Amino acid sequence: MATSALSFPPGFLWGTATAAYQIEGAVHQDDRTPSIWDVHSRTPGRVRNGDTGDIATDHYHHWREDIALMSDLGIGAYRFSVSWPRVQPTGSGPASAKGLDFYRGLTDELLDKGIQPVVTLYHWDLPQHLEDAGGWPERDTAYRFAEYAGLVADALGDRVTTWTTLNEPWCSAFLGYGSGVHAPGRTDPADALRAAHHLNLAHGLAVRALRERLPAEAQISVTLNLHHVRPLTESAGDTDAARRIDGVANRVFTGPMLDGAYPADVIEDTASVTDWSFVQDGDTELIHQPLDFLGVNYYSPTLVSQRTGTATHRSDGHGASDHSPWPAADDVDFHQTPGPTTAMGWTVDPSGLYELLLRVSGDHPGLPLMITENGAAFDDYANPEGEVRDPERIAYLEGHLTAVHRAIEAGVDLRGYFLWSLLDNFEWSYGYSKRFGMVYVDYASQRRIPKSSAHWYAKVTRANSLPAPAPGSGH
Repeated sequence: MATSALSFPPGFLWGTATAAYQIEGAVHQDDRTPSIWDVHSRTPGRVRNGDTGDIATDHYHHWREDIALMSDLGIGAYRFSVSWPRVQPTGSGPASAKGLDFYRGLTDELLDKGIQPVVTLYHWDLPQHLEDAGGWPERDTAYRFAEYAGLVADALGDRVTTWTTLNEPWCSAFLGYGSGVHAPGRTDPADALRAAHHLNLAHGLAVRALRERLPAEAQISVTLNLHHVRPLTESAGDTDAARRIDGVANRVFTGPMLDGAYPADVIEDTASVTDWSFVQDGDTELIHQPLDFLGVNYYSPTLVSQRTGTATHRSDGHGASDHSPWPAADDVDFHQTPGPTTAMGWTVDPSGLYELLLRVSGDHPGLPLMITENGAAFDDYANPEGEVRDPERIAYLEGHLTAVHRAIEAGVDLRGYFLWSLLDNFEWSYGYSKRFGMVYVDYASQRRIPKSSAHWYAKVTRANSLPAPAPGSGH
């Protein structure tokens, strides 16, 4: 039987994404002050090879070239993050005119090229001034974030219609303050939970600040890296381990943000770590703001079991540390899901994305979804002809976009897909050792080379459909 191309709904938004600290460089230019990632990356032993984001892909000086690349590739939307210390150098007070002008110019050029700008207000680069005052475990940081959100909205609200408050607050809280593999490198499980709450509060306060300033048609969201958690077996112990990890991975954010309350089992599970007294009356009402869509980031599923006396602890895929990012879950083991892996060691499993989208859609009916990150790192290189061929990435994207199409066919209200990432860049604690971009970057020369996956993705976005799968491919 002949198979046809998989068409996506009219108006489906095709984009790509980046983060400020990973690409901008120019960390000392104009009024920008250090972020927690500047300090963290310059601390010996924190980042592979001692790499920093000081130069990164120098997007601060190459942004016109990068937008031209997107235009050539037919990209419909660009999700970028604003650097908080570039816009508000001390984390409080007035904005930097030079910082705002950079993002005004970027936005105007995108619009001129017919590319929709999608702004993320926070992608992990807290001003070091605020970390010195206690960081995300301190309640005041949430109010500082809302003030900063208002400054950006005042500057860009007349030309940007789609806004995201936070990117992956789980990483900010639990990798930043729990395992310490991310900035600021702290390792206190109680502080990690305090940080999670204050990130939730920051989100709610920022949504309120944005609504006060933006036109009624503006779309406001948050992006969560929702973990698709599976038990290793159907045993009661493994099933309970999955429930507990789901609690501190997902529901600690979706509960207050989307349902207006912290789940009782999450409070109970973590009672040995904190009494949650930092949650004040009215907080969950502040956090629970109406959203226009939910951003979902997905790379690979999570496989867990209850620890037994003979079990071997496996990496959870978030970096090596003597400290766990999972509060009150030291008796849970993490396992490698079977199947091929990316250069990050993450299993390629599109079924996890399909199942996750169905679950989120079922748990929160009426809330549109957007895939705000999905992609893979592979060991890419430029061949003697100057080409970068990455068939593994094309296979990864084809599999995951097929899963996305299946989810839409099953009734999920999914509005768009953003490929991570536009450019190879500074990959956090992995430095420059991992390449996620659809555009290859030669860091020595800053030369950009679209990979074969970029040309493949351009065909998909222009056609608003996936090519017909080959017979017998299993799609």
